[in-house]
Amino acid sequence: MRLREALARTAARLRETGVEAPWMEARLLLEAASGLGAVEQIGDPDRPLDEPTLAALERLVERRADREPLAYILGEKEFHGLAFTVSPEVLIPRPETEILVELVRECLPDPAAPLRILDIGTGSGCLLVTLLTLCRGAFGIGTDLSFPALRIARHNAERHEVGDRAGWVCCRWADALSGPFQVIVGNPPYVPTAELAVLQPEIRRHEPRLAFDGGPEGLDAYRALAREIPPLLAEDGIAVLELGRGQGAAVAGLMREAGLEIVEIRPDLAGIARAMLLRKPAQPTVA
Repeated sequence: MRLREALARTAARLRETGVEAPWMEARLLLEAASGLGAVEQIGDPDRPLDEPTLAALERLVERRADREPLAYILGEKEFHGLAFTVSPEVLIPRPETEILVELVRECLPDPAAPLRILDIGTGSGCLLVTLLTLCRGAFGIGTDLSFPALRIARHNAERHEVGDRAGWVCCRWADALSGPFQVIVGNPPYVPTAELAVLQPEIRRHEPRLAFDGGPEGLDAYRALAREIPPLLAEDGIAVLELGRGQGAAVAGLMREAGLEIVEIRPDLAGIARAMLLRKPAQPTVA
């Protein structure tokens, strides 16, 4: 079978199963099976494919037709320009989470300044590892309730050569740690439990429920973080949390009750309030 025929057949199969970008994903699956990149595929569409390549492609297509996320099939996902190893033990990094990185960068003008970073619920480690690559003088700790997730996070830190500046702790939120941290970040589970059943098959059937289920209102994790962040955050530090759709006001209320100041709520490209920047209120000066 020629390359163009295999590509068309793959795209058609993916389209039938509801994949939104069948041609793009078909090319990526073909590259994974054959080692032929997009330039080679476009430049030589009549190239014949041997049987081992076609068999490998078929196995990949069946996995994607079952709506297994493409990132799990390929074994990695890009985040903020870096490639991260992923598996079903961790949440797949999303582009909207990059907003948290940008907020931290804007608040830390000196990338070489020494500081301590805490990533609560680190998953793949994408937030902490990215921040450590940007903040050359920083040391970071990532926490997660999942040992397999922490193994992947540690691998990603080593992959991007920041492993010597990262530590990993298996605990619930940050209850095993003490501060202070100049930067605290987190992408907590925020989907209300009742809404999990209507999520895309890729999420519902394949990604870890622990990373999505935010309890009846989607706020359980934020209540825990409202208790844990204040004693861990340095007086001049910042905390940045990802938000679910429509949760800005509720989360802001929880954080204010915990004694934190809401500095900014930033929307994503779709206009959804996606990231919240927090500080401790300035202490009054004594005359």
